[in-house]
Amino acid sequence: MSYRTNADNKYKTGTFIRGRKAPGVKLVIVKYYQRTYYCAVAGDPASKQLTYFERELLPPASADQ
Repeated sequence: MSYRTNADNKYKTGTFIRGRKAPGVKLVIVKYYQRTYYCAVAGDPASKQLTYFERELLPPASADQ
């Protein structure tokens, strides 16, 4: 069993971001685990968490627009 830390992530927890397939939806990163980002829709805490790989996300600078 490996006890390595998840230090290979590009985006930190709490970062607002957008997905490439649905750029109109603003997301917030809730958790990062094993190269997968778990995101929630910003402003809707009751929504289901969505999972993304890093290549499926737009950089945070694009998320603010």
